[in-house]
Amino acid sequence: MRGRRLYLDGVSVVFDGFRALNNLALIVEPGELRAVIGPNGAGKTTMMDCITGKTRPSAGAVNFGDADLTRMGEAAIANLGIGRKFQKPTVFDALTVFENLELALKAPRNPLACLRWVLTSGARARIEATLAEIGLSDRAQDRAAILSHGQRQWLEIGMLLMQDPDLLLVDEPVAGMTDAETEHTAHLLAGIAGRRSVVVVEHDLEFVRALKCRVTVLAEGSVLSEGSIDHVQNDPRVIEVYLGR
Repeated sequence: MRGRRLYLDGVSVVFDGFRALNNLALIVEPGELRAVIGPNGAGKTTMMDCITGKTRPSAGAVNFGDADLTRMGEAAIANLGIGRKFQKPTVFDALTVFENLELALKAPRNPLACLRWVLTSGARARIEATLAEIGLSDRAQDRAAILSHGQRQWLEIGMLLMQDPDLLLVDEPVAGMTDAETEHTAHLLAGIAGRRSVVVVEHDLEFVRALKCRVTVLAEGSVLSEGSIDHVQNDPRVIEVYLGR
């Protein structure tokens, strides 16, 4: 388990008078798997933007361990060990699955290091372990272009894992997936958690139930409810603003 806690307190973000986040407070413990749900416009994406440095909060604290993320740029936050996966997978279609993971491997990127780069036995072992973890060992030498939608999502998760992050932010990973792919994704993310913290933003409540984790419900930029999936689904406030629609 990694040892850094994600801590947001009193976070507000205002865009042209609109409060995208309103005094948001959230704590994700080291190694925790957390699902974040809520209606469109609830502030889920803005929350992730604040964590990754894309958006500066108007007020409040955003910390990862001892690091104040509000004072850091996007590249520095990524190097700190925070990885983000967007809804649409970004992989290199012309490369094989193995090559995509090799390219994502955390290693020196200066010109001299790139010229001298040789895939070591240790690096190969890491890639093969990641292939097994994401369930693509048998597709290692296939070009990414021929993968299914779900497999492309798993490859991008694998590429993030090659960066060895402490915290993974995952945006709607099962949109457009088959039932079997959705089930595999739940198993994959649950397996990643524990060794790393994982925050999943999702609309598919059955998928969230399969994650078997604590759920945070956002509405109008604030936490509306928090607890198990059964707790939040039976919360009258959540039913009124989200589930009842």
